Order: sequence, then structure tokens, then C-alpha cells
Amino acid sequence: MVRFSPSEHADLFWGVRGGGGNFGIVTSFEYRLHPVGPVLGGMTLYDMSQAKEVLRFFREFSWGCPDELTTEAAFLTSPDGTPVVAIVVCYCGAVTEGEKVLQPLRTFGAPIADLIQPIAYVEMQSLFGESMPPGRWHYWKLNFVRAVSDEAIEILVEYATTKPSPTSVVVLPQLHGAASRVSATATAFAHRHEQYNFEILSNWADPADSEKNLKWTRAFWEAMQPFVERSVSVNHLGEDGDEQVRAAYGTNYDRLVELKKKYDPTNFFRLNHNIKPTA
Repeated sequence: MVRFSPSEHADLFWGVRGGGGNFGIVTSFEYRLHPVGPVLGGMTLYDMSQAKEVLRFFREFSWGCPDELTTEAAFLTSPDGTPVVAIVVCYCGAVTEGEKVLQPLRTFGAPIADLIQPIAYVEMQSLFGESMPPGRWHYWKLNFVRAVSDEAIEILVEYATTKPSPTSVVVLPQLHGAASRVSATATAFAHRHEQYNFEILSNWADPADSEKNLKWTRAFWEAMQPFVERSVSVNHLGEDGDEQVRAAYGTNYDRLVELKKKYDPTNFFRLNHNIKPTA
């Protein structure tokens, strides 16, 4: 049993923040909590005919937003079955200030609906719960995207408008703020940039539809490869080989190997995206 913190076994404290389940089993955590809420959250919804214009606006709006605001572009299906494009927001600050920050969004274009309002933080976290009902078949593909170019927007709209399952979701969550200003070597997670997470979250109800959904997801992911980062998050990996594991850990891989040698030299914890205790 080892207790680790910035002052106790600091090397292990560094490694578990991004190193996956490679070093042992964590039995308890201590967190520093921050009061949050209510937040100014929700989304604006637009007709798919406006998708390219909406994504171009999202690119400019999100790039200049303050730390308190997180944004996400999403291709969804409304409850009545209509395909829509959304800009999802969460402002974790004073609601009155959030209203000012979100004013450019709420006056942009001709939205089908503006669903942004003060809500509880936990309500914000469950916003998409109904879009992922239990019992579905799933196949997901993910990458980092540093910039949403006009060429990438063309591909995003082309594939999002032809998804074979109405419950599949395509999202571009924004990754920015304080987390992006941490040094790449400060924790085992190295990918500290202002960027987006490109996510194809395919899901469908009938196993007979698996082939067409798998084919669409893979084709979409391949079409986006010219625009994504070569680095990946370990959370993005499926049954990938050693090369992709190295890409997930980036510049920190060799240091993680040394940590593995120290805490798990026999590679007992190997049923994961494995860091082998050899170079």
C-alpha cells in the first residue's frame, strides 16, 4: 500500500495522471473540490442547411472564449427525428457575466431553438443522457483536432448528414483554458493544447444494422485523417498496437517506462494500453 501526493512518491503521483492502469490499483482518492453553479448552460439548435455557417461561427467564437466558457459543436437528432447542428455551451461563472459572453452566440443566425438557461451543474452533465440509451450497439472513433479548417468542415457536414443511425452523434468538444496551459511534462498526460476532440459516437439498436454503421464510421474517420493530430489520448484507443500506445503517451513515454520498471517490473498490470517495463 502506497500513499502518493506531490510530496509522497511524487513520481507515482505524476504517472497516474494520464498513465492509465499501468502501475497498480488506486483504492481511494482525495479531491480538492470547487463550488460550481448554477451554470449558464444548454445549446442553440440550427437546421442542417446552416451547418457549414454554424461551424465557421463556432470556430471563431470558441477560439476567443474565456476560461469560464466551454463550447461544443454537435450533430444531433431532435426528439421529433429532425437532424440538427448544435452549439453547446457551459459558462461556469456569474450568470450575468455569462449572458454578456454568450450574447454573440445568441444573436447569431436563425436558430430553431435557444435552450440556454441557468441550470444546475449536474443537470448540465446529464444533458445528453437520453441520446445514449442502454442496450445499444456502439462503435466510436476519436482524434484531437487542433484547428477546424474549411476543408474539415466540408467533410464533417458531408458525413454527418449521411449517418445511417439517427441516434449517432458527432461532436467537437473544445479543450482549452487552464488545462491547456499546463506543461506537457507536468503530468503523464502530454497533450496540452488549445484544441478540440473530434468524436464519432455511433450507436444503433438493431444488430442487423452493424455493417452499415461500422462502414460509415470508419469511412468518416479516414476522411478526417488529413485534419487531425497524430497524437492521441489513451482514452481514444481500442485494441491498438504499441505504436499507438507510444503516440498516446507522447514525450512522456520513456519516463513512464522507468516508472513501470520501478512499480511494476513484472508487468502484472498489463491488461490495458500497456507500458512495458522495457525500453
